[in-house]
Amino acid sequence: MSKVQSLNMRLTATEENYLKAIFKLSEENGNPTATTNAIAAEMNTAAASVTDMLRRLSEKDLIHYEKYKGVHLKEQGRKVATMLLRKHRLWEYFLVEKLKFEWDEVHDIAEELEHVRSEELINRLDNYLGQPRFDPHGDPIPNADGTIPTRQLTPLSTLKTGQHGVLTGLQEHPDSLMRYLKKVNISIGTKIQVLELHEFDESVSVRIDDERDIELSEKVSKNLLLKI
Repeated sequence: MSKVQSLNMRLTATEENYLKAIFKLSEENGNPTATTNAIAAEMNTAAASVTDMLRRLSEKDLIHYEKYKGVHLKEQGRKVATMLLRKHRLWEYFLVEKLKFEWDEVHDIAEELEHVRSEELINRLDNYLGQPRFDPHGDPIPNADGTIPTRQLTPLSTLKTGQHGVLTGLQEHPDSLMRYLKKVNISIGTKIQVLELHEFDESVSVRIDDERDIELSEKVSKNLLLKI
């Protein structure tokens, strides 16, 4: 049993979720320190509850926490969070690619499955799936040693008229956005070309797969990450 797996056996699902939330916030902000208020918003809970949990995680030597100064993950806490992401994204890949769920149906199921303790099961799942590097939403899947794949992607909102690329990831992927993209037949792998930028509301006219033209709002275009 690995050190991370042994530690996981002593953590509750809620404690694991907090570690994942801190990791997510630090990755999004490019800053290893997350504030209590940001964690409370991410976990949809009261700041007082967050403070109590941070003390527990600090006592387990998973985070460094100072009141009013924020929190950052220690090495072991980061490893736990990374492995949770690995499990979550592998399960999402499995659910979409093998069980044919839609990409907007898998998040909540993967949230439950990510707390499976068996490291052997996850490694066999990874091998069975062919060791995918990215999940159905384009998010990187950490490998067994915690290395996270990287690639250079460009938000659609930053492209100029005439530029194009292939949709390869989403900045954020709430179910409402994925349902909308499904409705307009946009998914990972879709080719998108900018036809016109609209200054008034920063929406954009685009051509999809060289076949049809649609309008996308600024909010949508900022979330679409393209490989140019």
